[in-house]
Amino acid sequence: MSWLRKYSSQDLLYIAILSALGLAVKPIVTPLIHLISAPLMIPGGSLAGGLYMMWISLAIAIVNKPGAGLLVGITQGIVMLSMGYFGNHGAVSLISYSMPGLIAEIISLLFKNKKILIFHVIVVIAANLTGAIIVTIIVMRLSTIPFIISLVAASISGIVGGIISYSIYKKLQKFRIV
Repeated sequence: MSWLRKYSSQDLLYIAILSALGLAVKPIVTPLIHLISAPLMIPGGSLAGGLYMMWISLAIAIVNKPGAGLLVGITQGIVMLSMGYFGNHGAVSLISYSMPGLIAEIISLLFKNKKILIFHVIVVIAANLTGAIIVTIIVMRLSTIPFIISLVAASISGIVGGIISYSIYKKLQKFRIV
């Protein structure tokens, strides 16, 4: 656990809050998205994912230390498993929550400036595509066409989530919270 020492208490607090927000948004957004996705036969998680993956990009931008996004994903996965909320995914939840954080971290290495819109959009798209790929291949086992539709929906949702993430980040900067 010595690697956690590179994070201040404030950093860990941001990670915990953003993890909790991601988990809190999911049960509110998912039923609303299913109203749209179910008739279109699109996996709801792919379409809604940008709204809960945006917290990962916020963590990366706010904390600005390697591993913050991964910690958000791992924290969310552990909380989901410990609460007994497995949904349809079971133990795969730990992978489907932590891998988007890992991929977001890798993508964030391409950006020097994490305070710009394109950073948030690309990181959320990458995280959401990762989650969608894991769930559609391992859990849902979709065939090619539904899989591609799922990835398109995940990309569109990632764009929306990235824009919202950037907007929240700018508001936090404006009020000198970050």
